[in-house]
Amino acid sequence: MTISHIPAAIQSRGSALIVGGGIVGLASAYYLAKDGWKVTVLDRDDFTGNCSYGNAGMIVPSHFTPLAAPGVVTQGIKWLFDSRSPFYMKPSLSRSMISWGLKFMGHANEKHVTRSAPYILALNNLSSDLYAGLASDLGNDFGLTRRGILMLCKTEKTWEEEIHLAERATDLGLKVDVLDRKQVQALEPDVELDVFGATHFLSDAHLYPPALMAALQKQLRQLGVALVSHAEVTGFVRIGDKIARVTTADEEYTADTIVLTGGAWLDQLANKAGITIPMMAGKGYSFMTSAFEGKLRHPALLLEARVAITPMGGQVRIGGTMELASINHRINRKRVEGIVNAIPQYYAGYELPMPDEKSVWHGFRPCSPDGLPYLGRAKSISNLIIAGGMGMMGLSLGPAAGKIVSELAHEERTSADIQSFDPERFH
Repeated sequence: MTISHIPAAIQSRGSALIVGGGIVGLASAYYLAKDGWKVTVLDRDDFTGNCSYGNAGMIVPSHFTPLAAPGVVTQGIKWLFDSRSPFYMKPSLSRSMISWGLKFMGHANEKHVTRSAPYILALNNLSSDLYAGLASDLGNDFGLTRRGILMLCKTEKTWEEEIHLAERATDLGLKVDVLDRKQVQALEPDVELDVFGATHFLSDAHLYPPALMAALQKQLRQLGVALVSHAEVTGFVRIGDKIARVTTADEEYTADTIVLTGGAWLDQLANKAGITIPMMAGKGYSFMTSAFEGKLRHPALLLEARVAITPMGGQVRIGGTMELASINHRINRKRVEGIVNAIPQYYAGYELPMPDEKSVWHGFRPCSPDGLPYLGRAKSISNLIIAGGMGMMGLSLGPAAGKIVSELAHEERTSADIQSFDPERFH
């Protein structure tokens, strides 16, 4: 299939082929199409089998520290032998996993966090602003709600650590309230909280991911974007410094600009194009519950348990865990049990039953070893743009990544500084 027959009015913009139908791929298509490009999006599944559907639905300027941070390695070792722990890296002799792990440990330090924080925050702030535009354009059928996010702390030690983080956030321009037990309880008068205190990141927001993705797809079709499902890319044909053709099992595609998103499969896609991008899939689980009966007002992170809880679609979504391992679709019931058991520790009286396996969603977060996205033009392939590796912030950063992809395609100055996100920084 050749992307051709472009109307004369938009011929100058050219054609773009996006590989990957998650939030980053769809947002890239949205901004490119709005700017007059002829766009096709290929998805290896049916546009619903990615992390953009089952995540916690949080827009998080509060998350300005990368996954690779001080203390993560030590805590991860402590959790290694707990089958219900929220973080787990499966031991492996795989060369790629060992290499990823060594790079991760090399970046888990305060210097890396301090250097990276302003760039991550700028990207999150850009996305937050862009979501307002999306809500206007799409009619806010996806439940965008700006009540902030509560960081709930069971212990005084965690609360003091969060106060320190809140001070850093304030220095970076975020608005954060520090709350004692009574103050946080006042924000949730209809449920009984069992916490020491909290911080309230007022710049954060939340939404209902499946509704966002459905609204985006509807809008893209109206803009003339071709959404091609079950089109797994099998290879790239290069001529000189450009990708000339992209092949799937059934078709062959050409376009002026190629964009690789691809989520947790980005490393495999990049490898087919001759580029090395270190990546590890971080499996997470979520499920929906009606147990709160509409009483929960704010999304929250249960910090010690590493569990997220978000009101959405008339119910509440609960999710968590980070299993770093090769991609597999086995539901680890012990990990899910750890999520379920965390809820009554913070919300008194809400002892939830274990969801049946069919009710448990799982997805794979694309994790880079330094905890930073891959976003920019490939150095070795002149018509290739890469956007991915956003870990747990994919939904939050999606619009910003899509906007920047459009700007890169136009060879314009980007709306945020992406120098730290060079896709080939590990070469």
